[in-house]
This record gives sequence, C-alpha cells and structure tokens, in this order.
Amino acid sequence: MVEIRPAAGRGHADHGWLNSFHSFSFGSYHDATRMGFGPLRVINDDRIAPGSGFGTHGHRDMEIISYVLEGALAHQDSMGNGSVIRPGDVQRMSAGRGVMHSEFNHDKAGQTHFLQIWIEPSERGIDPGYEERHFDAAARRGRLALIASPDGAQASVRLHQDARLFAGLFDDDESAELVIAPGRRLYVHVCRGSLRVDGQRLATGDAAAITDQTRIALSAGHQAEVLVFDLP
Repeated sequence: MVEIRPAAGRGHADHGWLNSFHSFSFGSYHDATRMGFGPLRVINDDRIAPGSGFGTHGHRDMEIISYVLEGALAHQDSMGNGSVIRPGDVQRMSAGRGVMHSEFNHDKAGQTHFLQIWIEPSERGIDPGYEERHFDAAARRGRLALIASPDGAQASVRLHQDARLFAGLFDDDESAELVIAPGRRLYVHVCRGSLRVDGQRLATGDAAAITDQTRIALSAGHQAEVLVFDLP
C-alpha cells in the first residue's frame, strides 16, 4: 500500500529567522495521525536566514541526521565537535544519554536549507557520538546511494537503529528500484523537484508511506532529490 502525504498537509512554523515545515508532529504542530512512521520521528524542512540559527540546546536518546540542500550549516557540540556541512554532506549525531549542540547558518549572504531528521534509537542511554560523510552528486546520480545504516555499510554514517537511509538524484529517464524485505516499511520524501513513485507523481515536499509491498520503483524525475527510509 502506498499512502501519499502531500506537502500541503505538513505543519508549518515561520519564526522569521526560521521557516520550517514539519512532516510529523513537532513543537506547536500536533496531529495524532502524524506522530512518526516506525522509528522515524521527525523530518523538518528548515530554512535558516543569514546570521541566524539554533542556539545551544540539549537532546537525549535520539539519532539526529542533518542533510543540507543549500548553503552551509555550522555545528558545535559538547563532545568537542565543530564543523561546517554543505550540500552532499550527511551528519549524524547520537544524543544518547545527553548532548548539547548548536546549529547556525554559516552562509553570510543567503539562507541555509536543510532537513533535520530524528530517528529513535534501538537502545537508550548510549554514549553520545558524532559522524559525518560526504556523498557527491555523482554517487547519488540516477541511483539510491546508502548514506546511513546500522552497520556503516558503503561508507554510510552509522545509526543505532535497524534503519537505512538512501539518497538519490533523478532526471528524465534515470530510474531505480528498491526491494523491500518482509516486515519492512519505506518512507519516501521528495526534497525538491518531482518524480514518480510506483507511477504516482510526487513533487517537492510530498512523501509516500509504503507498507505491505515487495519493491518500489522511482522514475521520470525532474530535477528530483529524494530520500528513502527503509524502516522496521
């Protein structure tokens, strides 16, 4: 079964310095039917104005992934990590038993556009951790590249959950298929552009929640950038 979740159905918060769309309940946006999908708890589509960002704050027991679409995101945390991530970079922070961090727009001239993703870990109270990897456009062009996994396969960042995250770029006749193992579910999120998911056209911000299927096909992309979550 493929359930289409239109972009227009997402929650929205405009704080001036931050314009954010929420795929699942977050902050002041609450929808009892959109509390998450398996262990996938948050997909926030965030645009941060120049000179702005999230000041130092804390998290516990969450796998937090940042995926930059435009601009540059500056990260600092209480583990001593500090970096700037840009398009193609994937950052994973395991909050574990507690971590403090900040995220700011490092681009002085324009906005930074990124996806903030939270996945619930399979174990609570683990040591906090940090990791980042770069996946250039060629690695994602016309295919689904593994960018996060429980075992760090294919140079992906390592998650403390039996979940896998794929990223792909699709145009014209480029296509990909993904086999779905028994008992697994998929969540497809279109970051930008448009493409067909099993023949159904999805545009920027749209998503598809997929259950009880053995495979999906992505095709007919138009400047499409897509994330696919393989979840228990």
